[in-house]
Amino acid sequence: MDEAPSWTPKPKQLKTTTSGEMFSLLNDDLLHNILARLPAPSFAAAACVSKSWCHVCTLILSRPKLASALSLNPNLQVAWEEVTQKVLAEPIRPHFIIANVGSGARLIAVHNLILEKFGSGVPFVVSVVGGVLGRDVANCEIKEVQWDYVSGDVSQEEGDVPAEDGSYGVLLTVGFVPGLTVEAIPLLSTSAYEHQNVFMDAFLADIKDYTASVSDCRAPVGIIMFGDGCNNMRPVVDALDYAMPKETIIVGDEKGRFLYKSENESRNIYGSAKFISVAVALVFARDKENSCGDIQFHIALSEGVSTVGPKHKAVSVRATASDSTWLTARREGNREILDGQRILDDINDELQDHTDSSDLYIGVKKRRSISTGSKKRRLVTSLDFHGVTGGDEEYLYVNDVGIKTGDYFHFYRPDPQTALSSSADLSVSLKNVNLGEVFGGFIFACCGRGESFFGRVNVDSSPFVENFPGVPLGGVFCEGEIGRDSSMLTKEAQKDCKCNLHVYSTIYLVLSYTPAVLDH
Repeated sequence: MDEAPSWTPKPKQLKTTTSGEMFSLLNDDLLHNILARLPAPSFAAAACVSKSWCHVCTLILSRPKLASALSLNPNLQVAWEEVTQKVLAEPIRPHFIIANVGSGARLIAVHNLILEKFGSGVPFVVSVVGGVLGRDVANCEIKEVQWDYVSGDVSQEEGDVPAEDGSYGVLLTVGFVPGLTVEAIPLLSTSAYEHQNVFMDAFLADIKDYTASVSDCRAPVGIIMFGDGCNNMRPVVDALDYAMPKETIIVGDEKGRFLYKSENESRNIYGSAKFISVAVALVFARDKENSCGDIQFHIALSEGVSTVGPKHKAVSVRATASDSTWLTARREGNREILDGQRILDDINDELQDHTDSSDLYIGVKKRRSISTGSKKRRLVTSLDFHGVTGGDEEYLYVNDVGIKTGDYFHFYRPDPQTALSSSADLSVSLKNVNLGEVFGGFIFACCGRGESFFGRVNVDSSPFVENFPGVPLGGVFCEGEIGRDSSMLTKEAQKDCKCNLHVYSTIYLVLSYTPAVLDH
């Protein structure tokens, strides 16, 4: 009988595999599907694992993306956590951030929350607004929420305003725009009334120089403006309109309160005793180092006013130190000079006393010589709206200055029927125009519109939502809608003169993308 061997056979060794080696065995399709489902923070970490993973992450984020979310939670910290969790639920690399809040939030608190979450390398603007339009984090439904408007004469930096009116909420919008670079460029001043003459040229030069440094041209694709509410933005917008080619889209909120963060630290003057920022421009320029398709900005307008009565001609005009104008006028074709009370009585007869002077505007047709920097002066015809504040046996009183003797003007009133018709026409126009792949949009609506104006909800957001269902959208209700009408998709504005600052309107900024053509 054979004897048993004196040695014991060794058990078979199993080869161990590290987690990194195991993931390396994944094919690109499977890895793509896994990484594409990660939330943004995990996605950013995954891109740092290896060159192959970074390449897959780049393919996942090869197209532009907008993420936006709205929370109406009265607790700022809770609202912030809700909106950030929503916008970062999918892969995105922030190139710019816009946060809009009610007066119940302190601007500096939101400013610091953005820095803590996103770091200092992303340009952003945070502003107090009269209301928001966006998708609720709770149910993803579009909501239009209006708050009592807080003017810009409150401390801009602290933004510490009692909010007994329930003006609580956060709308957060994060954008990823490959092929573009974005920067927040402030309009600086040493005093509230000095910027128009002293720093306007520097502001325009900063925009052009920044664009030239990152792009092959000196004109940006688009500009989103935020004014501080304390200064007259009309000269600023007029100068931008004059200095930029008509292809540059300009939109924004004329009056509010804001804080900003530029990627270039030299532009950040928060806490400075020497300078204040009276406006900030979020500038979008072509990236000469990264051409991966074509991002385009499109602008459209829904009007909300109609004319009342005949044309008038200004006779005597007095501009005051408080940025208001006193004037008398005569009806076109009539030599009789009318005082303010007579003018308003005639207009109220036209309206059958259905409104008062606080609901009225005059639209003044101005022909002015304009120049910026070294550019030659040229005549520009514009339609400028001035709110009517009252009238007596001497003068008609209106907001803002810039009216001259001999200027012609019409009276305008807010008109829901005109606005509804304009909104419906705009929706049809957006349906019929080929914009390519729409990936996001912004809305700037007059704070006088909304449910109380139309008698029903979500009218202002409907043209965008109906035509681009499911596309991310962020919007605000503001007091003064900036919209450069020379670039409008729909030509509802005056054909014989331009209007860049609107009243009772809604401005739509539509963002679209055309992929690059690959060479085979």
